[in-house]
Amino acid sequence: MRRADRLFDIIQTLRAASAPLTAAVLADRLEVTVRTVYRDIAALQASRVPIEGAPGIGYVLRGGFDLPPLMFTSDEIDAITVGARHVRRLRDPKLQRAAESVLAKVTAVVPEALRGALRLPPFYVSEGSAPPLTGIDLAEVRDAIHSACKIAITYADERERHTARTIRPIALAYYVDVTLIAAWCELRQDFRHFRADRIRSSRFLDEDFRAEQAQLTARWMALTEEREAALA
Repeated sequence: MRRADRLFDIIQTLRAASAPLTAAVLADRLEVTVRTVYRDIAALQASRVPIEGAPGIGYVLRGGFDLPPLMFTSDEIDAITVGARHVRRLRDPKLQRAAESVLAKVTAVVPEALRGALRLPPFYVSEGSAPPLTGIDLAEVRDAIHSACKIAITYADERERHTARTIRPIALAYYVDVTLIAAWCELRQDFRHFRADRIRSSRFLDEDFRAEQAQLTARWMALTEEREAALA
């Protein structure tokens, strides 16, 4: 068991206990040595987790203490750090800033003993090779999806032939270096997936499709599931 997981489990075990637990009992439950429990308890106390007690007597978690709103196992911390760094590849500056803000907030609330995995994670995630988007703002696309707002775009195919489209955005599909906008295309009267890097210009319209949004989304999801099933 990794140390961050042990620290989490010690807090959880003490929180649920109705009487003081000795280091020997904790060591047996965690399948570690008593000396390891002593070190972990000291680390948690240094992080201001209100654990009271002493060797040979037992330990309790002070009454009224609750876990921080964001208390994670080491696997969950790994998922947060890797996921936040993957967001850098999406070419969505607002989402990138939000990911960094999430990391800062998580780092601020977890006990000091767990912060090392967030400050200096042992991972490298490349920033990708896709160029910055110039024809559309993905943050505005996300807002348009939430508000069921139509978007007028100029779209270029692989031969740089341009067409003007009015689309009803339904979802964003993030791939390694390509972002697709899933939408109902009013020109084609069908669902289309538009590469964000091929959108040459865009204008967000004061026209919504709220009345059709749920139905369009359900139809698109059904078609997506059918395609995935056929490929399985």
